[in-house]
Order: sequence, then structure tokens, then C-alpha cells
Amino acid sequence: MKKILILAIIACLIVVYFVFDLGQYLDLDYFKEQQDRITQYRDNSPLQAAAIYFGIYILITGLSLPGAVITTLVGGAIFGLLWGTVLVSFASVIGASCAFLVSRHILRDAIQNRYGERLHTINEGIRKDGAVYLFTLRMVPIFPFFVVNLLMGLTPMRLRTYFIVSQIGMLPGTIVFVNAGTQLAKIDSVGAILSPALLASFVLLGIFPLLSKKIIDVMKSRKVFAKFTRPKRFDFNAVVIGAGSAGLVAAYISAAVKARVALVEKGKMGGDCLNTGCVPSKAIIRTAKFMSHIRRSEEFGVHTASAEFDFKEVMARVHNIIGVIEHHDSVERYTNLGVDCFSGHATIESPFCVDIDGQKLTTRSIIIATGAEPAVPRLPGIDDVGFYTSDTLWEIDQLPDRLLVLGGGPIGCELSQAFARLGSRVTQIQKPARLMPREDPEYSQMVLEQFQEDGIDVRLEHEASEFLLQDDGAKVLVCNTSDKQVHIEFDVLLIAVGRKARLEGFGIENLGIELSERGTIGVNEFLETNYPNIYAVGDVAGPYQFTHFGAHQAAAAATNALLRPFYRRRVDYSVIPWATFTEPEVARCGLNEQEARQKGIDFEVTRYDFKDLSRAIADSETRGEIKVLTPPGKDKILGVTVAGEHAGDLITEFVLAMQNGLGLNKILGTIHIYPTLAESARFVAGNWRRKQVSDRVKKILSGFNRWRRR
Repeated sequence: MKKILILAIIACLIVVYFVFDLGQYLDLDYFKEQQDRITQYRDNSPLQAAAIYFGIYILITGLSLPGAVITTLVGGAIFGLLWGTVLVSFASVIGASCAFLVSRHILRDAIQNRYGERLHTINEGIRKDGAVYLFTLRMVPIFPFFVVNLLMGLTPMRLRTYFIVSQIGMLPGTIVFVNAGTQLAKIDSVGAILSPALLASFVLLGIFPLLSKKIIDVMKSRKVFAKFTRPKRFDFNAVVIGAGSAGLVAAYISAAVKARVALVEKGKMGGDCLNTGCVPSKAIIRTAKFMSHIRRSEEFGVHTASAEFDFKEVMARVHNIIGVIEHHDSVERYTNLGVDCFSGHATIESPFCVDIDGQKLTTRSIIIATGAEPAVPRLPGIDDVGFYTSDTLWEIDQLPDRLLVLGGGPIGCELSQAFARLGSRVTQIQKPARLMPREDPEYSQMVLEQFQEDGIDVRLEHEASEFLLQDDGAKVLVCNTSDKQVHIEFDVLLIAVGRKARLEGFGIENLGIELSERGTIGVNEFLETNYPNIYAVGDVAGPYQFTHFGAHQAAAAATNALLRPFYRRRVDYSVIPWATFTEPEVARCGLNEQEARQKGIDFEVTRYDFKDLSRAIADSETRGEIKVLTPPGKDKILGVTVAGEHAGDLITEFVLAMQNGLGLNKILGTIHIYPTLAESARFVAGNWRRKQVSDRVKKILSGFNRWRRR
């Protein structure tokens, strides 16, 4: 009843405002007509005039009615700069607080109950840094203040914090507007509008948001740097810690623009991707795929085919491939490019100093690119049975007879299939109900069916409980399912349950560099940490852990590190593709169906099945499809999933289209070579186009063509 009563009162006041056209009194022309009378009334009854103005201002801001700007200008004209500022400052904050309370009392519970899960991150951010966010919005009015009032009421922010921060944050803007109002009071003709003093006031209005933002940035920088001594000169423009994909790109770009950059790596140049990740895994996948083709020989008209291999030679090939590629990431190459390469352990001692095993480098900026490492669950007995991760697996030289893979994400799936095709008896354990849970269910099922054909024993909804090393040396995993406990024997254990940011030992914790909820280094849209001159990129920052994503971030971070404070570039996360290199490959960019539904986004689905694709038929690779999500009736691409042969290559056309705002009509109008797998992009666009033709249009076209045949 209280809510209904409040809403009724607010509705009545708003109706009165519009029905009686009270807005006509919040007009500069009306004020000019009544200026002498209003000024005389102020002179005769200054307290009453101030009280009436104060009350009107509270009503306008509290009800979120139009006219607050005009009322502020009038306040300056009537009461002058000092008292006009006092009246407007307190009235505006009181009115804003009323709107804040109404929004909180009427809407907050309903909004939080319905969208609480989606708002969790926002709520936590408000609890932690709400005062800073509000102060920034008040100082730099990106959104109209009445919108800020209503939205903040939906958050956990305390009223006291809201009032105080709003009072302080809006004061500079209030002074500027009231000052402009004092000039308006002097206008006695149209020509007076162009007076220098008035123009100066409005110029100040225009530049104040930018000036405020710069002031905020300077204040934040001074605060975080206050306890550190800034060197008079710097040895380097930037020091990059970590020589993986992200670090290499950051160093390359810095050297390319003739900055002096140091690149520090305690391990091997090239990082995880070259030495233990992307390159070796794809090399062994290629050998495994060759073996699978031999087993499928009859599909290609070859009655019998067989092959023998030595697993040591397979692994030797993997390491040879790493050796061929590592030249591109070598110390020699980067030294020739102008990068100062250091081999050793880097410790950040201050925002301006990095220690490398006792050698201190002073620097204007620091880029942290330390990557990630395999996450290992601390299950009972895991150390007793021993285990490998994606980092250490490449040390083995004997093919495991019984390989147990813990994890059903991209790494676990790729390596499970590769070792199964090479002859290992693979058991794969996955706690969720399906493999690759980030992908849509039909693609998880497609991969699962292929795994079963490859002989992989996939155990879904199995939760690893403990490992046992029996007296006879047998290794056993104990799993819990919904209704029983399962014991699984194995010879070799591969842990592939994900990767965690590599944070320890670099001085991050001592310096107080803040972390995100994901356990990565927290960065803003410019990839800055809570220290404006320290950046983090790649796996250590997230939110994605892909080589190409780290390189994408590094390009932005290097630019910002070298050009701050004159220029900063936001990193664009709108179009990020990735692929899982199982067979069939699964590649995606943008939204898939399950994400679109979770976010409440309207979409329509268009598919094209590879079983109708000439090149796929010729190659005997017809398992797969393309699925495109678009807004209803529009050809804008919201997301694409490609499953099948060379999916990681085929998705690039869609990535290019999404990055440049091209829709399916442009893809449909592009000539594709026949016969290629790439034609599938044009065919799915054609399927979308046919769906846009309504039955009514089809009838009209049919009638038109029937008439043309007469």
C-alpha cells in the first residue's frame, strides 16, 4: 500500500505538471519577461524567495522532470554566484536523493529478485568502489543525472554515501552552470548573447567534463604513486615481463616505434603456446589424424591400409616442429629488432623499477604478460599416483597404455582424442553433464559421438574424489556419480581441468596489484591495473585464454604504455573467435544459442549442413554444419558456430564480417571458389535469405511469373 500511495502521489504531481503546462514557466523567455518582478520580490523577501526556489528545485529533480538546467541558470541570475551555488547544490542533491529513495523503495527488490544473478558483478563493484563510480559520473556526466539517480537506487549503495558523493561530485558542475546563469541575468537583447563573458561560461561548460576527467585521473595517479620515488630518468620506456605471445607482441610493437623496451623471460622464449601448448598439441593432433585416416581407408576406396610408428619418433617430430618455429620467437631475432632481452626472474619492486636477479631496471611503464599455468586439483592421493599436465606431457617418450584424462574442456578433449587415435586406451572424466560445456549441446554431442567412435571411454557426470596407489602398484581413481561410487584403473594421469593465472613470485602481491573475481590481474578497458603505468595482458589478465587474444590485448597495451597520458586506446572485445581442434573441430565467434538465451537476446537461427556441401562429400568429411545467429529479420551476425573439417579456418570469413559490420547479404553476394569448404558460408547466407521471403511475397511472385508466361 505504501508503494501504491507513493506512486499515486508521484503520478498526480507529474500529471499536474503536464496538464497545466507548468513547463512554460521553466523557460528563459518567460524569465526575461518576469525578471524585474522576480528580482523585486527577491529584494523585498529574500528568505521567502530562496525557500520557494529551493522547494521548486527539489520537486523538479525529485520527480525527474525536465527543466533542471534552466532552473539552475535562473538560480544564478536571481541569487548570484555564491547563494545561487549554495541553493542549487543542496536542492539538487536533496531532490536526487528523493529520486534515489523512490527508485530503491519501489523497484529495487523486484529488479534484484529477477536479475540478481546478472547484476551480481555490478552489485559487487558498487559495494567495493561505488563511491568512485558515482563520483566519476557526477564529475563527468556521461548519463543524464536523473538516470543516475534512478539506477543507483537499484544498487546496494548506502544513502549516506550517495548524498555525500553527489554533493561533492556535482559541486564543480553546479558552479559552472550557476556562473553561466549570472551572465544570463545581464542579457537585455539578442545581441548580448554573444558577449565574451557569456561565451566564456559556455566554453567552460563544454570543456569541464574533459577537465574533470583529467583531474580525476591525476588525483588517482598521485594517490597510488605517493609512496614511491619516481626516478629522474628512466632506463626504458617499457619493461615487458614474460615472452609468450602477448609479451612478444608488446615488445615487438614497442621496438617498432623506436622505444627502448626490455623483455624479461625466465624460461623459454615463445612461452606456453610455442613450447607446451598450441604448437606441440597441434603437431601430435596431425599425426593422430593421419592414423585415423588409415583406419578409414575403405571410405576412400582403399581396401586395406596399415601403419607402424615409434612413439619416440612421434614426440621427436613434435619437438622438431617447435625447433623450426622457435626461431621466430628467439632472443637473436628480437635483439635484432631492437629489443633488450633479459633471461632471469623479474620482480616488480615499484611502479618504476623491475629487478632481474639483482639487476635493477627503471622504466616508465611495465607490461605484465606472465601467462597461465595448469590448475591442479588438490585431491587426496594425487601426488602418490603422479600426474602430467599440458605443460609436462611432452616429456614422455612411451605411449601410455591406459591414459586417464581429467577434464572435458578444449585441452582435455584435444589430447584425449589424439592419444586415443595413437593407440592409448583413454578414459576421460568430466564432472558436468557434457563435454565442452561452453558450446551449444548439439556440438558437444557431435564431439562425443566421434569420441565414442574413436574408442574413448567418456565418463560424464563423474566427480573425481580421490586417487589410490594400491600395494601392487596399480593406480585407481575413485569417482562419485549420482547413485554410486566408481573405481577406474589407469597407468598415466593427465590433468586438464583448466588453467590459472601465473601470479606468484613477480612482486604482484607485495605491490598490492588488485585481482579480479576470476583470480586474474584486474585491468580496466585500457588494460591498466590499479597502477596506471602497470598493464597486464594475455592469460594473466583474461577474460579469455587464447594466444590470439593475448596478442590482441598486447597491441593495445603497448600503445597505451608508450603514449600515456597523451593517448589511450580501449581494447575491443566485441569480436573474439576461438576453436577447439578436435575432430570435428568446433569454432565460434560471438554469441551461441545458450548465451543468447541467458542474456535474453532475441535471435533467429540459420543452419547449413555439410552433408550437402560438394567438397565435404568429395573429402568424405560431411559431419558438420554452420549455425548463424541473427536478430529477427536482420542480416547482422550476432554469433557463428562452425563444426566440422577446418572449422577454425572457415570461421575467419565470419569474423571479418562481424568486425567490419558486414551482414549475411554481403557474404551471399561474394563469389566463392567451387568446390571448396568455404562455399558453406555463402550457402548458410542463402538459407537465411530464403527464410526472409514471406509466404505472401512468394504468392505475389508466383502470380507475377504466372502472368508473365501468358
